[in-house]
Amino acid sequence: MDFNIDEVKEKFKKEGYKLTTQRRVILDAIIENQEKHLNPEEIYDIVKIKYPEIGIATVYRTLQLLEKLNIINKLNFDDGYNRYELNKSSDNHHHLICLKCGKVMEVKLDLLEKLENEIEEENGFRIVDHNVKFFGYCADCQE
Repeated sequence: MDFNIDEVKEKFKKEGYKLTTQRRVILDAIIENQEKHLNPEEIYDIVKIKYPEIGIATVYRTLQLLEKLNIINKLNFDDGYNRYELNKSSDNHHHLICLKCGKVMEVKLDLLEKLENEIEEENGFRIVDHNVKFFGYCADCQE
């Protein structure tokens, strides 16, 4: 899914917020590093290169706002950090987390739809989302 900045601007406007330069630079850092699942400190390190006067508190506040507006998702890979990725609602995927180097990879294959349907049917429960994490060792760390 391509990222549409005009839709983001419209979301901000609709909710009574402005897409300020600082917010845009933070969002750009996430967009440009989508595959990395960055934590707030990593985002800050990227952003301060282009915008040296930005503070870490601004990064945290902006991440909270972007999450509130459903533009990004907060992820927890049990490594002591919150990490972020763009919310691509049509893109249901899972994550592979290397226990040695910490690399995170996305798995596009989602075989849980049938299981979700069975769970809903059997339990009278409406599932709106799921999150699966696989822990192991990436190809580089297996060597």
